Amino acid sequence: MLSKLPMRNGVGVIVLNNENKVFVGKRKDNPVDRWQMPQGGINKNETPFNAMKRELEEETSITKIKILKEIESWLEYELPPNLLGKIWKGKYRGQKQKWFIVKFIGDENEINLKTEHPEFIEWKWIDYNTLPEVIVDFKKEVYIKLRLEIKNFIN
Repeated sequence: MLSKLPMRNGVGVIVLNNENKVFVGKRKDNPVDRWQMPQGGINKNETPFNAMKRELEEETSITKIKILKEIESWLEYELPPNLLGKIWKGKYRGQKQKWFIVKFIGDENEINLKTEHPEFIEWKWIDYNTLPEVIVDFKKEVYIKLRLEIKNFIN
């Protein structure tokens, strides 16, 4: 029954600083040592590009970015059985995401996680190679693919 659920359309954003380190946040609903890049759903009548900019600002207050690349393919992950039927009001079995690579061109003191609906409790810059090690297991395959995209882009 739950496997018949549709995928949720979403976006994700790889934010690079001047040293090509990647922005990650620690989720407030999963404060164990797991970190992720900003991501979220696409609203009705919203383009993936506009959703990415909105989600990034909602989660991090970051607005000063330069768009470097839109990753061509959509990447998907399925929720693990213990979260199926619980996340997103039980309407979806996973997420199909359009990812973007952007350069943060603002000042770090503009980054503010205390937004209207905070999702992160902490943030840091990390080496892109460590992305698959910091994410929750069910998103690991997506992060392995994204690591390759980043590597191809910055080298």
